[in-house]
Parts: sequence; C-alpha cells; structure tokens
Amino acid sequence: MIELQNFSKRYGDFTAVENLTLRIGPGELFGFIGPNGAGKSTTIRFLVTLLKATSGQGFVAGFSVGRQPMDVRRSIGYMPDAFGVYDGMKVWEFLDFFAAAYQIPHARRRTIINDVMELLDIGGKRDEQVSSLSRGMTQRLCLAKTLVHDPPVLILDEPTSGLDPRARLEIKALLRELRNMGKTILIASHILTELADCCTSIGILERGKLLLHGPIDDVYRRIQSNRRVEIRFVAVQESNNQQRGIAILRRQPGFVDLQIDGPKVTAEIAADEAALATIVDEFAAEGVRFHSFADLDPTLEDVFMLVTKGAVN
Repeated sequence: MIELQNFSKRYGDFTAVENLTLRIGPGELFGFIGPNGAGKSTTIRFLVTLLKATSGQGFVAGFSVGRQPMDVRRSIGYMPDAFGVYDGMKVWEFLDFFAAAYQIPHARRRTIINDVMELLDIGGKRDEQVSSLSRGMTQRLCLAKTLVHDPPVLILDEPTSGLDPRARLEIKALLRELRNMGKTILIASHILTELADCCTSIGILERGKLLLHGPIDDVYRRIQSNRRVEIRFVAVQESNNQQRGIAILRRQPGFVDLQIDGPKVTAEIAADEAALATIVDEFAAEGVRFHSFADLDPTLEDVFMLVTKGAVN
C-alpha cells in the first residue's frame, strides 16, 4: 500500500533523507521511529504530495506520488504534526467542510459525518465550536476529518503529541480499531512507548537513513543476542532460597549479569530455550522456590539504542 524506492531529499548541501527504500503492506500499522530531525516528517510530506523528491519515487495505494498526486490524495487520510481548526465553525460544520472538499455528495454527507463522529466518540460535541475543544478532542476531530472520504491509507505524523496519558491510550485504541477495519496506517513518532504495543511493524530512521525495519517480532529477535530472564523468588529466609537461586544463575555457562530488586532478580544470559529449561530443572532439583520465571522481550528502547549504536547491520 505504501512503497518508497531510493527516496532522497536534499536542501543544498544538507541531506534530509538519503536513499530510503521501504514497503508497507496492506493492513499494517507501521511505526516510523526516530528522533526529531531524523527525516520522518520530510518522508511523510513527500508521500502526501506536499514535497518533491530530489531523487527516487514513491507509491501509495498503487498510485505514483510524483505522477498521480490527485489519486494519491484521494487514497490517503493525512494528519500532520501541527494543525489548526477554523474558528467560528461547529464540529459538524468542520467535518462537512472537508467532506465537501472531497466532493462527497450533499445527500450522503450527514450520514458519513454521523458515522465518523460515532467512531471517534465525538458525537456529543456535534454542535460545539471547534475552538472550544480540548487538545484531546481536537486530535480526535482532526483524525475524524481524515476519515470522511474513507481512505484506505492513513498517514499520521505525531498524532499523540501533547496529549495527556488517558488521551494517548484512547488514540492508540482508535488506531487499533482502524487497523481492524482494514486501514493501512503509517504513524510517525519520536516517543517509543507510543508505538510498542500497537504496531505490527516498525522502521528506525536516524539522520535521514533507514537503519532497520520489519515486523516488530522479527526486529526484536534480530537484536536479542542475550536473553533477559526475570525470576521472582519466594521469600524463605531460613533456607537462603533467593541466594541459592542466584548461585544457580551465576554458574550457568552463558551468565552475563544480574540485577536484584527485593525478591525479583533479572538475569542476562546467553541461552536458548533448552538452557532456560535447564535452569528451571536445577531450581527444582535444589529446592529453590519461585513465584514466576519470565523470559523478557526487549523493548523498543533497547532496539533503538542498539541499532543507532551500530549494533545491528
């Protein structure tokens, strides 16, 4: 649904994006990750036909960004990182304005607007002035206007920026619901925790270069050279239960390090599934008791730090 082929954008001697090649398939929720200034917004502005490429090309929903811009615009819902609303308009009037801009017939607009407001849970604000809405409701309204023409592709630049924690959770839930409806979604953010639990795939961009991309589980596996295991030991002081468990961890062939936080111990071990099972067997053989034994997945922060340090080629 979204494809970039050797896309580059230069401003004089400054290269904002260099030879970016990427494909986002139908139904994906793709997280575009990178610090401010990495080139995310430049890439997005090209995809939504607001910026010309220095070299390379892009395609959205099968249409060429450079040669078929009007078809691309009809195929996308774009939510920029900064946007305004028109003072003096009510919520329904704001949505009606954009529906008219997309040439939706007047007879259909009322039904479409009601459906979109219901989906975004802003029906109760229908007759309120857009200028009176909270930041969270304004974000919902902007997302609603991207949906009035029912585009197959959504391109969202920092959609949770400036929101409180509750509003961020609500926006993420909406994104998951939109993906379940069949939308292909590209969401750019520099806040890693915003993307970890809702994206199907990610790409990491820094200084204009795409360092790593792919399905999120595959990316995790690629950077996970060691296993991180969290064990919560039963507090049995008279038998030195936790100390005996720690001794077992330390004598493992792949032991690297561990951290102790009360009854919780997090160990880093170069081990496969069989080696982890051996640790559990040794606990049982020596009478070490524990509440839980969890093989921890890496976080997006782990991925980003390793990739940007050159740990993954």
